[in-house]
Formats: sequence, structure tokens, C-alpha cells
Amino acid sequence: MTADFIVTTTRKPDAASEIFAGKLAAQLGGKFVVREDFSFDSLKKIHGAENILLVKKNSVSVITAEGEFFFHPNTAHLRIKNLRGGDGDRLIDALKISDGSTVLDCTLGLGSDALVASFIVGARGKVVALEVNPLIAAVVRHGLKNFSDDTPQILEAMRRVEVVTADCRDYLSTCADNSFDAVYFDPMFRRPVKSSSGLNPIRPLADSRPLTAEIIREACRVARRRVVMKEHSGSAEFARLGFTLTDGGRYSNVSFGVIDKIYRRV
Repeated sequence: MTADFIVTTTRKPDAASEIFAGKLAAQLGGKFVVREDFSFDSLKKIHGAENILLVKKNSVSVITAEGEFFFHPNTAHLRIKNLRGGDGDRLIDALKISDGSTVLDCTLGLGSDALVASFIVGARGKVVALEVNPLIAAVVRHGLKNFSDDTPQILEAMRRVEVVTADCRDYLSTCADNSFDAVYFDPMFRRPVKSSSGLNPIRPLADSRPLTAEIIREACRVARRRVVMKEHSGSAEFARLGFTLTDGGRYSNVSFGVIDKIYRRV
């Protein structure tokens, strides 16, 4: 799932950044390149790379054809603030999770949904988030473990998320029956929302394969209570995969579908 890539640093890195960049390259099977004074475009051309994993002093990002992908909890922060203020959250309502729940997020992406879920389930719960693309996983894993400019409660929720680099197809097959309360999917939409400019840098890295009936059957086996999928409003994927649409989000361009094991034999 990873296109050709190189790992490099800023133009004037400290020693720790260079060492860490070298370690990341070794872990991910990429090539570490000393930045010197080369531009990103020049480095891509010289080394035949499509993407650049960039190590800065306090962060890791990926330079793709669509821009720079980096971790930031801004969307999750706002959602958690609303939850703390007594407002609801459409994903949490769909998952029906609470303190102590366990969640398998099969599509980590930007990490916002996993972070919000981690905040809700608390220290007694567990959130495992899967990401098939090693570059995305590396950026979000590092961000969740090292981001510091936030409240203690949100930072604790970040640190609790367990990021696993894996294809959900393979990971689900290793899970025992009913091993998570909820299993969640947020696949790349069949019709992308191009207005979501914040997602553009991640698009070249994202897994565009559609979910299959087999994956959903496995998710239903692994989920104790619910399987939830997020998709474009009006998407035919809900009916194709057997999901029932939830209420709410009248003015939203996304919807959540649910398979509730309490009321349905799977």
C-alpha cells in the first residue's frame, strides 16, 4: 500500500531528528536521504520517489502530490469540547459506546474518530485503530504519542489509542468472536467530497478499495454489539453492505450506517 518514498529532514536538522529519520526509514523499508538544500520536488526527481516522509524537530509529516499531510487534533478537539458541554456526537451515538467500551477502528486515517472514541471509552476502555498505509500510520502514531498542545484529558485520550499498521481484512481474521463492542469503518467515499480540502494531502496515500460483504461479515463476527460505517449521504454502499441508516445529520453530506447485532441475526 506504500508507493515509493524517501525519508528526510528539514534543511538544518538537529542530531536527534536525523537519528530518528534514519530509524523510521529502516522500520518502514524506505531510504533515508540527507536533505542538504534540496527542494522536495528535486528530491522526488533525484530519488524517483512519489512521497516524502518529513521528520521535523517535534513532528512527522508526509509530502504528497496534493500537499503536506500532518497530524493535528483540531476537529476532534472541537467534537470533544462539544461532548464535554453536553452536546452529542453523531459517531458516538451511532457506535453506542460509553466508559469502558472497546472499539476497533478499521480505518484510522486522520485519527480524529479514534481520538474521540478514546475520550469516551476512557482509561477502562480500549481503542485499536488500524491503518493499512505505513506512512499514514507513522504520522498519526507519532502525533498521538507526542502532540502536547492540548488539555490533559485529551492528551490522555491520544496516548491510549493503539495504532496498528495492518489491513483490516487480515486483522479481523485474527480476532476472536465478540472481541470488541463496536467495529467502525470510514472508507474513502465512492464519490469524494472535494470541498474537504483538509483531506486532499492524504488522498494519494489512502486505500481506495471498497469494502466487501466478506469484510462486513467478519466485522459482525468480531463486534459484540454494533458495526458502523460512515459514507457519503445517499451512497448505495449502505444498502449493498446491509447497513441501516441512523437518524440525524439533516444538513450533513455524510451519514452513518449501523448493523446492530442485538436486533439482527448475522
